[in-house]
Amino acid sequence: MNLSAAIPYYFQDDGVIPNHPRFPVLIYSGVFTDLDSDQALSVFHRNRWLNSWINGVFDFHHYHSNVHEVLGVLSGYAELQIGGENGKLLEVKRGDVIVLPAGTGHKRISSGSGFRVAGAYPEGMSYNLKTGKNNERPQVLEEIRNVPLPVKDPVYGDNGPMFQYWKLPD
Repeated sequence: MNLSAAIPYYFQDDGVIPNHPRFPVLIYSGVFTDLDSDQALSVFHRNRWLNSWINGVFDFHHYHSNVHEVLGVLSGYAELQIGGENGKLLEVKRGDVIVLPAGTGHKRISSGSGFRVAGAYPEGMSYNLKTGKNNERPQVLEEIRNVPLPVKDPVYGDNGPMFQYWKLPD
């Protein structure tokens, strides 16, 4: 596993996709390049990111208001739109890890070479699936604010770069 600094991306509430009010999306570039699916999941599990799965990313804007999510790119590449319609297009490839704070919109725009990701959630929390419908608010805004800070970074554990960016207010 390669050491990687986190690249942060901040997104504002666009009125449809809330995104997280304080925590940025983090990209760890190339950290899982040398790992297979089982090894990548083992890293997440060792760091208490559980309730894992292997699949792709939906091709519609969605988010989880009740949990943070980590995605490790196991194979292929994709262009993901993060943060909603007005968000940022990010290219991810095998080995990259994306840490999504609760409320962050994400959508697969395109993919290739057998794109697959491993996903997991802190402490194995169950996720909901939200798409930005009007009737989701204001409940989702409250849920996002109440999601606890993870105990461990999904890749680096106790001293991961996530804790440089994800902090609760004093």
